[in-house]
Amino acid sequence: MGRKDSVWSLGEGQPPEDLDKPIDTPPLSTLLIEKPQSGTVALGGDITFVAKVEAKDLLRKPTIKWFKGKWMDLASKTGKHLQLKETFDRFTKIHTFEMHIIKAKENYAGNYRCEVTYKDKFDSCSFDLEVKGLPKCSKIILAFIYSEGQEDAGELDFSGLLKHREPKQQDDTPEVDVWEILKNARPDEYEKIAFMYGITDLRGLLRRMKKIPKEEKKSEAFAKKLEPAYQVDKGGKIRLVVDLADPTVDLKWYKNGQEIRPTPKYIFEHKGTQRIMVINNCTMNDDAAYSVAAGDEKCTTELFVKELPVKIVKGIEPVKTTVNERIELECEVSEEGAQVKWMKNGVEVPTGVRSRYRVKCEGTKHFLVIDDASREDSGTYSIMATGGTSEAHVQVDLKPLKIYQDLQNMTVMLGQPIKMHCEIYPGNVPGRWYRNGQLIQPNDHINIIHRNKVHRLEIETSSLHDAGDYTFVPEGYSQSLSAKIHIIDALFSADPPRVHLDSLNFPDNTVIIVAGNKLRLEIPISGEPAPRVVWMKGERVHACNLRLSFYTETYGDQTSLTIDITEREDSGNYKIVLQNEAGEATASVKIKVVDIPDPPDAPLVPVVGGDWCSMTWEAPKYDGGSPILGYFIERKKKQSSRWMRLNFDLIKETSFEPKKMIEGVPYEVRVFAVNAIGVSKPSDPSKAFIPLAVTSEPTMLVVDDVTDTTVTVKWRPPETIGAAGLDGYLVEYCIEGSENLNLLMMPTDWEFSLYQLDFRVKAINAAGASAPRTLQHSILIRVPRHLKQTYTRRVGEAVNLVVPFLGKPRPKVTWLKEGKPIEPSHVSIRNTDCDSIIFIRKAERSHSGKYEMTVQVENHVDTAIIDIQIVDLPEPPQCVTIEDVWGGNVALVWTPPKDNGNAPITGYTIQKADKKTMEWYTCIEHYHRTCITITELVVGNEYFFRIFSENMCGLSETATQTKKSALIVKEGMQVKTPEYSDHDFKEAPKFTQPLINTFAIAGYNTTLNCSVRANPRPKVIWMKNKITILDDPRYRMFSNQGVCTLEIRKPSPYDGGLYTCKAINDLGEAQVDCKLEVKGQCEPGSEFSVPSFADVPI
Repeated sequence: MGRKDSVWSLGEGQPPEDLDKPIDTPPLSTLLIEKPQSGTVALGGDITFVAKVEAKDLLRKPTIKWFKGKWMDLASKTGKHLQLKETFDRFTKIHTFEMHIIKAKENYAGNYRCEVTYKDKFDSCSFDLEVKGLPKCSKIILAFIYSEGQEDAGELDFSGLLKHREPKQQDDTPEVDVWEILKNARPDEYEKIAFMYGITDLRGLLRRMKKIPKEEKKSEAFAKKLEPAYQVDKGGKIRLVVDLADPTVDLKWYKNGQEIRPTPKYIFEHKGTQRIMVINNCTMNDDAAYSVAAGDEKCTTELFVKELPVKIVKGIEPVKTTVNERIELECEVSEEGAQVKWMKNGVEVPTGVRSRYRVKCEGTKHFLVIDDASREDSGTYSIMATGGTSEAHVQVDLKPLKIYQDLQNMTVMLGQPIKMHCEIYPGNVPGRWYRNGQLIQPNDHINIIHRNKVHRLEIETSSLHDAGDYTFVPEGYSQSLSAKIHIIDALFSADPPRVHLDSLNFPDNTVIIVAGNKLRLEIPISGEPAPRVVWMKGERVHACNLRLSFYTETYGDQTSLTIDITEREDSGNYKIVLQNEAGEATASVKIKVVDIPDPPDAPLVPVVGGDWCSMTWEAPKYDGGSPILGYFIERKKKQSSRWMRLNFDLIKETSFEPKKMIEGVPYEVRVFAVNAIGVSKPSDPSKAFIPLAVTSEPTMLVVDDVTDTTVTVKWRPPETIGAAGLDGYLVEYCIEGSENLNLLMMPTDWEFSLYQLDFRVKAINAAGASAPRTLQHSILIRVPRHLKQTYTRRVGEAVNLVVPFLGKPRPKVTWLKEGKPIEPSHVSIRNTDCDSIIFIRKAERSHSGKYEMTVQVENHVDTAIIDIQIVDLPEPPQCVTIEDVWGGNVALVWTPPKDNGNAPITGYTIQKADKKTMEWYTCIEHYHRTCITITELVVGNEYFFRIFSENMCGLSETATQTKKSALIVKEGMQVKTPEYSDHDFKEAPKFTQPLINTFAIAGYNTTLNCSVRANPRPKVIWMKNKITILDDPRYRMFSNQGVCTLEIRKPSPYDGGLYTCKAINDLGEAQVDCKLEVKGQCEPGSEFSVPSFADVPI
């Protein structure tokens, strides 16, 4: 739906000559990722408009405003009928702004606007609200009620804001000539006058005023204004020049209405009556409207920045690898910081936080990284840039299977456990177990375990049924591992000792503990009779009296090692030796104590700039047993004691560039190292350093006087000098045609003359020499801004181009068209001392082409090329056909016109006509594609269609009509929605893991654990000897994700007994029991004391 602004808006209007021109607005940025859409609401209903802004690159919340019409800010109208809401999603980084209209009234309908601003960025969107529901007479009564009643505070009573006028009294005053009032009024008063005198067709009246010839008012301030538009390539430089009639008048430059101050980017120059603004290193932010004000007069122009297409310099290469490997696709483009898109099999690759694909950019190089490749990652990957694409095929195959440990044949006593295991590579490959060719499924009798490279099959109590041939088949491979199991039905009186390290679930039997924490390592053992246990660290036997906080214990079916406060020296390999009458067993456990790293050495600052420096440092000598994850940097002024953190994301490298420092102030920096455990102590501060910067290049280096043999030049001090000051200037000059430079030191203000020399000037201070300022060449063609791009005129119009140039003595000027001399009978050319004029009285299509202008003084030559394009109206499309008709829709297809009028086709206008009346109505204008679907056609009617072509000159003179008509036939379909029933997830309590009988040592905390499943969530009750435990500080009860835990703090023998966990919900209840036995601490000579090894040399 198009926007329909009210004629009676009280905002500033446009002059008649600007009615057909677009309104100047600030350059839009893509801040809004979701814009509010037009909507319709019933009278008294509610409606919500939503706008979303992505905050990924924003440092603070953007500012949003809601308007009705052109001028009414809705922030002051919030109340019971209007509410404004703002939310922010921290995960997606998106601001959501909502406008709620509650109980809509008739006068709420109209056009609304949403504006979002953030610093120098701006975005806006218009949308319409339509209120339906009452006949016309009722609407008038409602509007009267809403405007007269003032009961509801905060209502959107827009009619009350209109100017109140008393009823007109009939008098004999003479009639007012509104035409003369409009001709003499300012443009911003047009709408107010039209409202006052009841003019309904204001725009038609202004169009008639536009056709009246009027005398152009000569500018009193400007002798020559800015050109209507300028164009420059991205990264280039542009000069905006105006010529003043009065050189003493104050001049101000503006960009999008904001005044421009002199900076290294914006340089102001004065040359006689000319005022010049130079814009250096143009970016897309410089694409804006510029204006210059001299006194009360102002002239404007537009600057267009042309962005060059990004090309693929180095394409991606094919990759062939195996699963679990890292894939890195690299591509290099022509421009740094360019936006590219990665695709897989024609679909864009997701690169979110949880995606397995990572995208990174280093200068002009772009990378797509897959850390852990799988077979699903095979496919064709491509990268798309604005100037081209590149693609390559990635193939991921399975890794070759390696068998580290095969299955072993076993002979097992009846009733004894069976434990079969094998090790294969890769470790993440699953597999299946078979017995005598039958697939084995895990159950209460058989347990199948897969951890990394190890695959195990365990049977707690063997039976004669478990004997047979066992086979393990890795998934995806043709290889298999086999072994035979024999079951012997006999008794065996002694059981050799064994250490069960598999139950610890530690990778590579390595225990990692943070320094300062308590370590208690409990290892299950078995053997009959009970074996003797000896702990050894390296080759030394551990004894309890070595350290009070370091001791071992053995009781029942397990042995334990306890370290109350771990230290770095506790790291190492610990060996367990078991002995009894049936044999001996050994096992090793590695304990790794990790800590925060040592601080790095004091950093070095080798390079210092104006507000930055470059610092480096060495990694810490000890990383705390855990790899260094990165570094934090802090900075402070030397005279201050307050350190400031410079980075909040870890720095992986050992170098950094602090920025935003104050020039001339001494600073110090220091470094923190970070690993998985924590942050180290700070390093020693670096030596104090002072940021100093060189000055900017000298300005206004111009030629003051030129003769046949001499040239006199002048320059001004640099715009930016800095804290180091200005010591003087360095002049480098050479004889014309030579490359040998000579140096001169000049005072800060000097004027001199040189004979036939080329030279440049640098500013000098304590930080060094600035960038040089050089003179332009002696011959220079100044191509006007509007001629640097294609100069376009319509057939029959006059062409009059003036190209100025510089050069002494008077240069020789020649013109060529497409490399051939220009015929004077077709094109007139006139040359002067400072410019050349090309004139065509009546342009034709044959005058189009590239004109080359050459200016020559002795051996110096300069050229410029001007592209002239003469355009005309296009022909209509060649063929229009009806592709398909369904429901109330018709699909049309056509081919572009044979002659486009020497200008690109900008769009098409599609019209329809009922066969009965053959009156043509426009369906859509400015349509760019060559196929369209016309909707909302009346059922039962028969339509013809025709299409006009359009280019910059306008619509084609004729249109191409469809040969056949389209008859709209009534159709109907019924859709049956299937019914679905919700699944009932309710369940009575059921314990999936029961309580286990436990032994505890007096004085050491112990825990009882079980797990329960129920829905809704059950109430958990703990009981001791059938008595509920309530508010006893010696007990702590936890319940997390169905896991129930009871912690008993420092139990005594009296805490032993029968403990019960009971779970209750609306569907039932369940309970589990266990026995807890608390034993006293070990004493020398007792049954559970650790053997003494005091006599063993250590």
